[in-house]
Amino acid sequence: MSAHPQKLGMHASMVAPETGAALAPGISTAKPLAAILDVLHRGERFLVCSHTHPDGDAVGSMLALGMVIEQMGKAAHLVTADRVPIQYWQLPGADAIHTMPRIRGRYDAAILLECDSLERTRLRGLEELFLVNIDHHITGVEFAHLNWIDHHAASVGEMVYQLARAAGVAITPQMAQCLYTTILTDTGGFCYGNVCESTFALARELVEAGADPIAVARQVYFSAPISKLLLLGAALRRLKREGCVAWLWVTHQDTQRACATEEDCEGIVNVALGMAGVDTGVFLRELPDGVIRVSLRSKGRLNVAAIAARLGGGGHQNAAGCTLEGPLPRALKEILAELRGDL
Repeated sequence: MSAHPQKLGMHASMVAPETGAALAPGISTAKPLAAILDVLHRGERFLVCSHTHPDGDAVGSMLALGMVIEQMGKAAHLVTADRVPIQYWQLPGADAIHTMPRIRGRYDAAILLECDSLERTRLRGLEELFLVNIDHHITGVEFAHLNWIDHHAASVGEMVYQLARAAGVAITPQMAQCLYTTILTDTGGFCYGNVCESTFALARELVEAGADPIAVARQVYFSAPISKLLLLGAALRRLKREGCVAWLWVTHQDTQRACATEEDCEGIVNVALGMAGVDTGVFLRELPDGVIRVSLRSKGRLNVAAIAARLGGGGHQNAAGCTLEGPLPRALKEILAELRGDL
């Protein structure tokens, strides 16, 4: 099985079904969903990847898409550069996601979920593959050979659901459980501005298909290890507020003392956002090399994706992030200056 696009007639010779236009790197088709289905029908062996430090949308979408591909009689290999966070270990098929730094083997296409570049995967060996980019971030970038970016989708899982319906595969209880997780987590428990009537309609369809919303919520929100709570305590001791903005941070030493990991930081920013009168929450984390990872959340007044994009990051209008140079005081000063300028 060739790992190169020419195997399927992709690159210059593959034609998008609805457009008659040859696909080329960086060029999207008018109807990318149909073109992606064409890729799946033509190929036999596919790689499914997502971004580093996978969240609920990344994990749930990868698992669901793998199920779609397998129902079509094809082979799916699921890979991330970082391990699946503990709160998603109970998802059906989670043990099928492999953690590795480099892609090996031959694939007809690599499908990248929630990524704005190859670098976002932190996986080596993708460069020679035909790339399919599926994303819903407002800061999404058309970097692949075939790009499907839908800013209106509440999660990439919603887009995988559309793909499953278009492919005519069954929405099994296992697939529904994974897809429901993508919606719950990427809407912040149905709290972010990307929630609309269709979001609840899809959630209902997934529950009817067999998703257990109580089990998902318990696993996502009520299974925190003690390391996460210790790290949260360190962050809360530094909680600050200025008008409608609140922020908190942890040092690398805090992380070591708590025996915490990257995934233990997930959700801490929401504590700042949860304060009465606060519209924007900021969480800063010092990495071992001194670089600062910044998480931004908004209740709607500020477009934090635009702020993150100016600093080299990206995300959603109400949930975004970026990476800044240290030390912590310098990074905090830079992000607060950006926020003040937009208030």
